[in-house]
Amino acid sequence: MEKKDLASSKKHRILFVCLGNICRSSSAEGVMKHLVEEAGRADEFVIDSAGILSYHQGELPDPRMRAHAARRGYNLVHRSRPVRTSDFGDFDLIIGMDDRNIEDLKERAPSVEAERKICRMTDFCTRFTEADHVPDPYYGGAEGFEYVLDLLEDACAGLLEELIMEN
Repeated sequence: MEKKDLASSKKHRILFVCLGNICRSSSAEGVMKHLVEEAGRADEFVIDSAGILSYHQGELPDPRMRAHAARRGYNLVHRSRPVRTSDFGDFDLIIGMDDRNIEDLKERAPSVEAERKICRMTDFCTRFTEADHVPDPYYGGAEGFEYVLDLLEDACAGLLEELIMEN
């Protein structure tokens, strides 16, 4: 998606997506909300997250993810939910964490126009430019959760900067 397209919308509506919506996408939601609040622009955004699968529907983010995020000042309170067809109409950007998420989202997109809203989280990284996906930390140790937060902080800051550019 071109920068001009991102900056033209009045209210930015962003949906972050991962597999189960309990680690990566819920953290991206929390980080992005924190950044837009710090920037004094919370009223310009609608930010949510969802999962490809509904396995964890209604659950809070993984307790390990919440603990790592809390140490950085993020309060992750989102309740997991699956991606809905209506999300493709309700959001301007649908951001997947890895290639599998992107493929699954494209399969669910109800139109070519809706498919154009899908992009990759790491495309917005400015420091971790070598990263091509946000890895799932679920089966790993503490370092995996920290790395995910590092990537998300970088990508969310890059996304915010791109969205608030005037031209």
